[in-house]
Amino acid sequence: MRATSTEMSDKTALSEAEQVKLASRHLRGGIAAGLLDPVTGGLSEADKSLLKFHGSYQQDDRDLRDERRLQKLEPAHQFMIRTRLPGGVCTPKQWLALDALARDYGSGSLRITTRQTLQLHGVIKSDLKKTIAGMNAALVDTVATCGDVNRNVIASPNPVESSAHAAVHAWAVRLSERLRPKTRAYYEIWLDEQPVAGTPESEPLYGESYLPRKFKIAIAVPPVNDVDVFAHDLGFIAILAGNVLLGFNVLVGGGMGATHGDPATYPRLASVIGFVPPERLIEVAEQVLLIQRDYGDRRDRKHARLKYTIDDRGLEWFRGELQQRLRHPLAPPRPYKFQHNGDRYGWAEGADGCWHLTLHIEAGRLTDRPGQPQLTGLREIARVHSGDFRLTPNQNIIVAGVEAGARGAIDALVERHGLDGYLRASAVRRHALACVALPTCGLAMAEAERYLPDFLAKIEQGLDRHGLLQAPILIRLSGCPNGCSRPYLGEIALVGKAPGRYNLMLGADFSGQRLNRLHRENVTEEEILAALDPLFARYAGERMPEERFGDFLLRAGMLPPGKTA
Repeated sequence: MRATSTEMSDKTALSEAEQVKLASRHLRGGIAAGLLDPVTGGLSEADKSLLKFHGSYQQDDRDLRDERRLQKLEPAHQFMIRTRLPGGVCTPKQWLALDALARDYGSGSLRITTRQTLQLHGVIKSDLKKTIAGMNAALVDTVATCGDVNRNVIASPNPVESSAHAAVHAWAVRLSERLRPKTRAYYEIWLDEQPVAGTPESEPLYGESYLPRKFKIAIAVPPVNDVDVFAHDLGFIAILAGNVLLGFNVLVGGGMGATHGDPATYPRLASVIGFVPPERLIEVAEQVLLIQRDYGDRRDRKHARLKYTIDDRGLEWFRGELQQRLRHPLAPPRPYKFQHNGDRYGWAEGADGCWHLTLHIEAGRLTDRPGQPQLTGLREIARVHSGDFRLTPNQNIIVAGVEAGARGAIDALVERHGLDGYLRASAVRRHALACVALPTCGLAMAEAERYLPDFLAKIEQGLDRHGLLQAPILIRLSGCPNGCSRPYLGEIALVGKAPGRYNLMLGADFSGQRLNRLHRENVTEEEILAALDPLFARYAGERMPEERFGDFLLRAGMLPPGKTA
């Protein structure tokens, strides 16, 4: 095995996070002891970092911070837990188990993420172990859903749409399993597995210090880019002949994260570098990951993603390094075409004769609200559903594999529990994404999920004035520049700067293949709406047939100067 960048570096120059990983005994650290400490509701700083590898973030209720500080109390610590669901597939039995855990130990809600999985929020430390163990009992784990490893592999959310979609989903599952860390720390800490004395442990893929930063993989099936494949460290575009999967175009170096005021950090679209047949997918994924392990920046975490490794050394260097490691060279990329990157709502028939119902879940949050007991509704559906659930990277859910004769019963439950909003929601509302942000995310600078409904209502008013209410426009809200809601791919995006203030980004395309640009910096809601209204007016009057909003802004010269990818 090649020397990793950790082994090639002066360890005193490594970031604190790197030193924590090296000293962690393969991600064990002091987590087990910290869980038993009754004095505090949280873990040590080092163990908070390691906990991410086990699928959980320590957070606190930021709405209560000032009050608790005045009372000389520690923050109201709580934990978010994220599941590993490759391709977003969840059985009704698993859904019911997660629903029960969310109500017993969490905040009483489930949240669908843009990584096509589920999060539970609001778990206190004394319930953390029993919650993760309860997930495992339902055959759902949280291994490597956070931390400096490969995260949940996302793919086209409806594998039964065709035999090729099913094949793509199968590869997503294989990738997820192959790239899992090998440490037994997860099983020892959360499931009380006893270590075997004298048995050496190693991480043949990740090494002693794992990756420099998180690593994300997505697989898209044209003509739908519903995974935003260009936003990931490693992407694969399925190339089909009819319903036959021929192979995949390979993309490297995408990423959404940035830091305000630091021009050395930026979003980047992945670069297409070649084509591989299906049987070489795992080999290519491993070698791309290993290049990042060996050459990624372990001194500066803000500069540690694969996109910076590629830009620092050059795409041709990366391509050559990858070719040198592969048994066979990459073939030239095959032609492909994307038409959009949103979800298709309502009923659709699959290749197997079953039906699949895509429901709109605003900001991915499933909870019981007055007149919309959506969490209860999904619970009732899970109790009678014989198929499964498919989570989408756009924070929605598909009730999949419904027999034709069962559609009426599913529709009745959907209507009764306020899950039929997709029938009435405006086009802009159906395509909007938002990250969690306040009050639980420690990185949030401004509101996102909680702000989304009010902001969309005001955007809808503006669109309606210009006859654009049913014009599909991609809107993304992010509470900070780290990009969990993939804001830099929004035709309109707000990126949080401070409470009530955002950067207004404009001009991405509708298929996820062009980044937007900064239009106004550090502006209020009033300023945002004032800036958008004349743009809506011109779009209504000057657009070409079928022209999308972002494309119009570019064609009409209404975007600020900058690079268009």
